[in-house]
Amino acid sequence: MDMTLFPTKGNLIVAKNSLALSRQGYELLDKKRNILVREMMNLVDKAKVIQDEILVVFEEAYRALQEANVSLGISAVQQIGYAIPEEEGVRIREQSVMGVEIPAVTLEEDVEMAPRYGFRMTNSNLDIARQKFEKLKKLCAQLAEIENGVYRLATNIRRTMKRTNALKNIMIPKYEEITTTISNVLEEKEREEFSRLKVIKRVKGAG
Repeated sequence: MDMTLFPTKGNLIVAKNSLALSRQGYELLDKKRNILVREMMNLVDKAKVIQDEILVVFEEAYRALQEANVSLGISAVQQIGYAIPEEEGVRIREQSVMGVEIPAVTLEEDVEMAPRYGFRMTNSNLDIARQKFEKLKKLCAQLAEIENGVYRLATNIRRTMKRTNALKNIMIPKYEEITTTISNVLEEKEREEFSRLKVIKRVKGAG
């Protein structure tokens, strides 16, 4: 319903309240957007650091694995690999950032980090490879957490920007126009009423 068709004091109050709420909503959403953007940029910076570290550790891990393959034989290393159990220590919980649920990924620590193979038929190359891949596993878990967080924040930022733009460019101008229009009509009515009362008073005085 177009409230400009009903220039009453009641509709003026409704329009002013709606305008105030729209402005308040815009301010809150704009603050939320700024906070989410800062949080996302922090995560992007962390992701860059971890990605660089992963590249280095990957190179070291595969170099150690190649040396283990050469010294022990690919078949022997492959058999040892089959004996390694699947990772079941990944735990995911969620933490809220301005209403956005961000995953927190953790790995259950293997206190002893005990290798799943004997020492008699292996050498230090395999130990180094195992340690590097253990480190790599943790880094990948951290990177997965951060990248997922960035994705969720970016999605929410886009949604928040649509809402702030709608308030700024549509709702606020709409209620500003309605408020101005109703105020002008009511003021004009008051002037007319004042003029009419003056005429009536003058006529009565003349009588």
